[in-house]
Amino acid sequence: MTRPPLKAALRTAKKTRDAARGALLWGYEQRLARAVKSHGKLPRHLGLILDGNRRYARALGVERELGYEFGIDKAHEVLQWCLELGIPAVTIWVLSTDNVARDPEEVRHLMGLFDREARNLARDPRIHANRVRVRAIGQHHDFPVNVLDALRELEEKTARYDGMLLNIAVGYGGREEIVDAVKQHLSAQAAAGGTLEHVVAHLKPEHISAHLYTAGIPDPDFIIRTSGEIRLSGFMLWQSVYSEYYFCDVYWPGFRRVDFLRALRDFQGRDRRFGK
Repeated sequence: MTRPPLKAALRTAKKTRDAARGALLWGYEQRLARAVKSHGKLPRHLGLILDGNRRYARALGVERELGYEFGIDKAHEVLQWCLELGIPAVTIWVLSTDNVARDPEEVRHLMGLFDREARNLARDPRIHANRVRVRAIGQHHDFPVNVLDALRELEEKTARYDGMLLNIAVGYGGREEIVDAVKQHLSAQAAAGGTLEHVVAHLKPEHISAHLYTAGIPDPDFIIRTSGEIRLSGFMLWQSVYSEYYFCDVYWPGFRRVDFLRALRDFQGRDRRFGK
């Protein structure tokens, strides 16, 4: 039987060990941050696939709704990291077109979170102090009216800002985006009196690019996906042709600043040849 004094000594030793590990990790993170900043090469457009909220909750033994709450907190945290580094454009994927087909109760909960968080962002002092322009991209026609109003208010309040561009990909699918772009191009050509034969004969990739949700900004040069899944699942299929990918083996709510900095350091070490 362990004596009480020994138990107390063991607890003290564990606290000391944990504190030492924390100090070492903090020191490593600071050195890594200095190295990333001094290198100077950062993504012009960073894509983030926020994956693993439900599995994170399951691993903790809590309700999936808490996983989403943890994920929202992490998104705010990562936004701050991006602002500190001065990354010009960030696109975060929070809901796919496939996700909308999930359990109706889960989707209702998610829509409530989108409503709440869009309104929170519209009032967030960081958004206004850093002149962050926020856009919601994707297919939203089936969203509840309150969510549409909240997203519209957020876009309108930040429309004239010239700081970071933050795209929130919600109700988003890469195939759907390409289809929408083709439809818009065909409609524009038809309105201008063009025939189908003329459109087919003169169609070029830039005609599609001009109608994508992200038209007018650089394609993502770096895409990070959390949760250990090694696939894009339809994220920016058109725009990611020359993107660099990084797959991080942690669930999104557990994504640490040190993980973020390691990913950026990896990006900085790559030789991008763009197919040449």
